[in-house]
Amino acid sequence: MAQRPASSATATSSLRTQALARYTAEAQRQVLPYEPVCAIFRRYLHGRRLKFTPERAMILDATLRREGLFEPEQLVAARRGLGGGVSRATVYRTLSHLQDAGIVKQVFFDNKQSYYEVIAGRQVHDYLICVVTGKVIEFNSDKLRALRDEICRQHGFQPLSHRFQIFGISPEGRQTERQQQR
Repeated sequence: MAQRPASSATATSSLRTQALARYTAEAQRQVLPYEPVCAIFRRYLHGRRLKFTPERAMILDATLRREGLFEPEQLVAARRGLGGGVSRATVYRTLSHLQDAGIVKQVFFDNKQSYYEVIAGRQVHDYLICVVTGKVIEFNSDKLRALRDEICRQHGFQPLSHRFQIFGISPEGRQTERQQQR
């Protein structure tokens, strides 16, 4: 196997270091509890030379009012119900920007539907997902976070975030399966 020239290896190492520094800075910036979420989003948009439009402001407001998981279609319906003429495409594009800005995260439980959850200034949840009924239960576990931190320490990692999903069958799902077997 041919070795790369020293300058190429140095350039690759430098790029990795820069990428890690950017990612770490973004992750640390996202969790500052004293910075208003609106300011985070404005700074993100400004950095990409995008405008903070009234439509984006309405979608940000509607998003921040959500508790737990939500579907993009819920935002579309809420905006229409309030007379806000925001298109479905604008909602999806804005959610993508909010995700890139570290304000929301997209959560997939299956290939059929994606959900979003506000993470800026809030505690991140983990999930129990019933594979029969689709029921989703959010939970927080200090033991799980401690385990994550311990595993990261063992391997020299600095934890930035995690996602933990347990797929199983809920009591309602087991009952449904029993009824279908009869």
